[in-house]
Amino acid sequence: MKASRYDDRLTLGSIAAGSTLGILIPPSINMIIYGSMSNTSIGQLFAAGILPGIVLALLFMGYILVVSLLRPDRAGITPPPVPWHQRLRNLLDVLPPLAIFVLIMGSIYLGWATPSESAGVGVVGALIVTIVKRRFSIAMLHEALLSTVKISAMILLIVVAAQFLNFVIGILGIPQTLTRAVGTIASSPFEVLLLLIVFYFILGCFLETLSMMIATIPIVMPLVFHYGIDPVWFGIFLVIMMEVALITPPLGMNLFIVQGVRGEGSIRDVMIGSFPFVLIMLAMVILLIGAPSIALWLPGLVFPS
Repeated sequence: MKASRYDDRLTLGSIAAGSTLGILIPPSINMIIYGSMSNTSIGQLFAAGILPGIVLALLFMGYILVVSLLRPDRAGITPPPVPWHQRLRNLLDVLPPLAIFVLIMGSIYLGWATPSESAGVGVVGALIVTIVKRRFSIAMLHEALLSTVKISAMILLIVVAAQFLNFVIGILGIPQTLTRAVGTIASSPFEVLLLLIVFYFILGCFLETLSMMIATIPIVMPLVFHYGIDPVWFGIFLVIMMEVALITPPLGMNLFIVQGVRGEGSIRDVMIGSFPFVLIMLAMVILLIGAPSIALWLPGLVFPS
């Protein structure tokens, strides 16, 4: 990107914001944790995240296109044309991860496997890919298993802690108190959602996403059920707000990761470059509120009631 003279802020912002799509487009650990804590179908959550993820990616690309057309100096130099046969050959590298994605999601939606079992299906697919590409080794397998144990232990501890937190919060009556308090401020689901946007936007500036989800889901879900908000739709709403939290200063995790990889300049460039994408995400949330079918159409199609 430096060689092509792309604008620093546009480049940094697109990387920081684009990487957040990983928790919206399935499979997503955040959706699994939300589903387990709210007793919501993880398969439906995965299906619900696909279309909003595509729409959000298109909005990101649309913004970059408009900026590049209005300010050609920010779009870098025009690269030499690449023959179509070379472009198609380069796309072959995308096929293995795409095949694993189809394998995982297809096994869930066709009813062949539960979300947990589909993870095993994905592992088998990944092993086949590494063997075909001649990258399989005992050292690689050992590293993958070690990483799996660490991540699984972290997630299980989070889930156990969340169950304890749910119990304590329930005993203290916090959900009921909050429901009554919000009821005095907001009289409709739309007003409640606007309050939650402000709530999560402010909270996301200071908390890491998983910690924020675990701390707030037990408190917020009674409001969701009380006002008749679809829990699958709310899961997508929540994940997008988590995406916003990843790129909002002062503690947006992706901002520090991108700056760390960049290794030079000021993190201020990353923050400024990410700001338009934050506005796009918030616009996407408003679009979801106005057109909930964006999130609910595919789950209704795949999991007819």
